[in-house]
Amino acid sequence: MGEYISSPQFKKPSFDSLPLRKDGPHGNAWGLFGENDQLGILNLLTPETTKAATKEIVHGIRICTDWPLNKFQPPLYGRLAFYQEIRHKYPRTVNDDILTFNTQSSTQWDGFRHYAYQNEKRYFNGLRQDDIHLTTTNGIHVWVDNGGIVGRGVLLDYHSWAEAHGISHPAFESTSIPLAHLLQVAESQNVVFRPGDILFVRSGYAKAYDAASPEVQARVTEKGSSIGVESCEEILRWIWDSNFAAVAGDQPAWEAWPCQDRRFWNHEWFLAGWGLPIGELFNLETLAVECAKQKKWSFYFSSVPLNVPGGVASPPNGVAIL
Repeated sequence: MGEYISSPQFKKPSFDSLPLRKDGPHGNAWGLFGENDQLGILNLLTPETTKAATKEIVHGIRICTDWPLNKFQPPLYGRLAFYQEIRHKYPRTVNDDILTFNTQSSTQWDGFRHYAYQNEKRYFNGLRQDDIHLTTTNGIHVWVDNGGIVGRGVLLDYHSWAEAHGISHPAFESTSIPLAHLLQVAESQNVVFRPGDILFVRSGYAKAYDAASPEVQARVTEKGSSIGVESCEEILRWIWDSNFAAVAGDQPAWEAWPCQDRRFWNHEWFLAGWGLPIGELFNLETLAVECAKQKKWSFYFSSVPLNVPGGVASPPNGVAIL
């Protein structure tokens, strides 16, 4: 399994001590960083982790991790498609453009206003639906105000590992990636995990989407089923104990979708429970090729989302630097 380096500065309570707010939903870590906290687990990104992450820049190779805003046509889950209007400011030879799009129609960070505990209808740190409409609390602008999601990224290339081991992993079905496989990937790549790491998992979804015909792509986006990390206690415990600051993948929902065990629904636990950002539909193709070429699966990662007060989600504007 992957190696871990622990941090002496911060010790989270044990996974078994959850929920922290005993009157709140299962698994919540509300109040871990204070009653009024809006950063959640992103508090693990500190000046120290940022400085340490700069040591990952060895080759100076910069790789964008966002797909174009119009990549998925139509977007998944019935979301609004991207539209660009270019306005020529006649009689001057000058143009403006006006963009209309759903912030989750392509590469995206899910923010803490996106997904609530579905039964309790409570968002991170106890927010209710009325709070979402009447305040900007828990908005993605808070991430931006604190410098974005910047730190050490680690890529687990599950797709390449599974192919090399002859493991079938259909991208357009609810294929669960188990923890045991992720740990084997980490071991094969000689990955060392550190507190505050930003975890990326390449499932092969984007590669399969690109290889599909337009007819298959349309059926896939309508159906919505996809490969992803397994929704189980093992995964939750590992993410918590590893002190990852954020998680992301190339698949539409991070976890296998539809969720196969709602007791361990990652979207509820991570977004509403812990304040842990989930990245979806990331472009990990070029990054995977370069990581394999350099035999280096860790890198400096920088993402500054859209500065929208009260923002629910955002394109990451992400770059990995090896």
